Amino acid sequence: MNRLREKYENTACPAMMEKFNYTSVMATPKLLKVVVNMGVGDAVTNTKVLDDAVEEMMQLTGQKPVITKAKKSIANFKLREGMPIGCKVTLRGERMYDFLDKLVNIALPRVRDFQGVPKTSFDGRGNYTLGVKEQLIFPEINYDKVNRVRGMDIVIVTSAKTDVEGLELLRQLGMPFKK
Repeated sequence: MNRLREKYENTACPAMMEKFNYTSVMATPKLLKVVVNMGVGDAVTNTKVLDDAVEEMMQLTGQKPVITKAKKSIANFKLREGMPIGCKVTLRGERMYDFLDKLVNIALPRVRDFQGVPKTSFDGRGNYTLGVKEQLIFPEINYDKVNRVRGMDIVIVTSAKTDVEGLELLRQLGMPFKK
């Protein structure tokens, strides 16, 4: 069993039940999915760039990404509707816990001048969004093979009803929030 899932079942769930006075274990918020999105704006002019991004995303998450396409045409960016402009992965179950464990314990502490992630990035329904400026903080990425530094968005979707519950859930799972 995964380390993070074990931590949720053994410590986070009982602590949340006590803090928010839940009557059932099923009422406590849990992680539903993690969506990792990487926008590749250069893919408009050079499609090889997108292949590199897909390869890196596969290394990070252990799952093949879906290529995202432009929803509408924007003339200023030389972008037409339906052109590939990025890739995303939706992680659930064991892979989700593995990725989150790696993010919290290995990747985030490797960020330069890291003081913690902001508490303000909740959406009002208990879901958390985090932006990462470079993919090099993950241990799977070989620094010598990287031709461009790319950022990514990580969305953690929970079953929490409010931001307070979502914050407490992520704090119990070890997310390093700013003091």
